[in-house]
Amino acid sequence: MVASLVIGIIFLVAGLGLRYWINRRKFYRPTPMGAEGFSSYESSVFIKLIEKIGKWVAYALIIFGLLSLWVYSREKKEDKEQQNVKIQKPV
Repeated sequence: MVASLVIGIIFLVAGLGLRYWINRRKFYRPTPMGAEGFSSYESSVFIKLIEKIGKWVAYALIIFGLLSLWVYSREKKEDKEQQNVKIQKPV
């Protein structure tokens, strides 16, 4: 039960961190003239491709983290309901 909480938090933070890092790199890339500064055409294509893949990986991490947190909340709710049933059981 606690594992899904830990995994959810780790994946959520990793996904948000990856999105932040990619967007920060994109923000600081343009030169003062407004053009993006790449050393060659190949590096431009490669970096943009890696950033697109990284964004999709970040989205997947965020979704998986949220799903893990949702599973944790459902498990906790079911555990609490089972404890209430045990307490209310007549002797």
